[in-house]
Amino acid sequence: MSSTVTLAAVVVSTIATILIGAYGMRVARTTSDFFVASRSVRPMWNASAISGEYLSAASFLGVAGLVMKYGVDMLWYPVGFAAGYLVLLLLVAAPLRRFGAYTIPDFAEGRLDSLVVRRLATTFVLLIGWFYLLPQLKGAGVTLRAILGAPYWIGVVGVGALITANVFLGGMKGITFVQAFQYWLKVTAISLPAIVLLLHYQADDSPRLTVPVPPQFQMETVVHVRVAARFEVDADTPVRIEGTLDGTRHDPGRADPLTLAAGRHTVAAGARITFPAGATAPHAVGQPNADGRSWSRPFGPVSKERSHPLFLTYSLMLATFLGTMGLPHILVRFYTNPDGRAARQTTLIVLVLLGAFYVFPAVYGALGRLYAPDLYLTKGTDTVVLALPGRVFPGLGGELLSGLVAAGAFAAFLSTASGLLISVAGALAQDVFRGSVADFRRGAAVAGTVAVALGLLVERFDINLLVGWAFAIAASSFCPLLVLGIWWRGLTAAGAGAGLAVGGGLASAAILATMIGHPGPGWAEALLSQPAAWSVPAAFLTMVVVSRLTARRLPTEVGAKMVAMHTPEALGLGRNYRD
Repeated sequence: MSSTVTLAAVVVSTIATILIGAYGMRVARTTSDFFVASRSVRPMWNASAISGEYLSAASFLGVAGLVMKYGVDMLWYPVGFAAGYLVLLLLVAAPLRRFGAYTIPDFAEGRLDSLVVRRLATTFVLLIGWFYLLPQLKGAGVTLRAILGAPYWIGVVGVGALITANVFLGGMKGITFVQAFQYWLKVTAISLPAIVLLLHYQADDSPRLTVPVPPQFQMETVVHVRVAARFEVDADTPVRIEGTLDGTRHDPGRADPLTLAAGRHTVAAGARITFPAGATAPHAVGQPNADGRSWSRPFGPVSKERSHPLFLTYSLMLATFLGTMGLPHILVRFYTNPDGRAARQTTLIVLVLLGAFYVFPAVYGALGRLYAPDLYLTKGTDTVVLALPGRVFPGLGGELLSGLVAAGAFAAFLSTASGLLISVAGALAQDVFRGSVADFRRGAAVAGTVAVALGLLVERFDINLLVGWAFAIAASSFCPLLVLGIWWRGLTAAGAGAGLAVGGGLASAAILATMIGHPGPGWAEALLSQPAAWSVPAAFLTMVVVSRLTARRLPTEVGAKMVAMHTPEALGLGRNYRD
């Protein structure tokens, strides 16, 4: 997919980001500019910025990749991402704004009068922020490798350095301009090629996606293997090979003909395998090879690879529905509007913008089975959005569409990563350093460096799986804190601290165990790989039980604080926990 057009599109997108960020640097002067854009962002502009920030690499690349790989079960990801924002609106956003706290640590300290709970909340802000940065950086790595053939680390380090510089210089005010621009770039970049691809699909007599056979090559296809891979072939398949296959070297340029026997094979990086039209696509070892019926049926291919798929689906739904309210970079946006009315208008516009975007990723995943089945062999399903236009339209037209998609992909990484980096840098500046503009910039440098270092370690994980884990930790820690703190006057500092430690700690431990050593099949695998179904109830239960046991230690003026959260903002009963 490497081309001058694609590279030029990425460069233009990056330069535009830098220039808009530089403009933000000119108008960012005060501490308020850096943290909340001086509360001067209007609804449409703020909604575009929120959507640009929220639509991450998981939304742009990961959803399509998982739909292509696992089937319609994965549509719960975009449903959960959009519905989670609605839950945030209904339960948390307005009371938190009335209270005057626009970060979770501010809320924890103000509501519970506890510096200990604030510090614990800050710890989870850092953990969730860094964890959610990982799929953004991974997306940058696989995108640059797909379009340029560059090593994975180039994209991780390059994008990490760019977002760190943007946040370092412009803070929230500068990033707001960048993210608003990037939403409209992303929605254009994903929708226009998708519409063209659907027109081609219709002109191609609309091949059925539910036929009871695995994906097949529609035409003779050359597969470029950029990273060494192990794959499976379901039936003897005639191919031509250049490079090293199963330890045997085939001279480049000769394209030796041979027959791939059914079974497992190993191919070295740099090899080229030519498959004939009509051949069944090989698939990477360990990945499902579902036929069309299984792919389109709930719990089809997933059930062959993972234990207890129904539990995993419910757990994923819970994580995405409840985890959004615990994402630290989302809540602060409600405080950048000038007043509550503007914040409500912003939220309604955001729901429309998110809904418009999420129509399209599934289109790429479905069409990828037809027109880019080689991605199953190379474990490249995360790049189907980038690869598909070039597969369907060889030549300049495909290059132009691929360039547009690549520019949108980079916008996805840059916008979400920038928002996350602001949250992590703000937490470091306020709770580790002293809270000045210089401390914010120091926090940005530290946060960016740590994120890049960790991003180099997660190449083997699917983008959306990383995102799902971040949502699970957020749902298990901050969701109970916010819901109970806002809607139940009986929450005590001891209860909140215990619930954060139990819910967030158990979810983090389960995910870490899954990442380090994949558990065997059975309930252990299901419970550890997606823990939200049990870690969220554990957090709620712990907070309630411990709060009941420490009921005599209610925070001071708890009645006045509850009134401030649930009365009109115009009455001014809340206080500002930052300025």
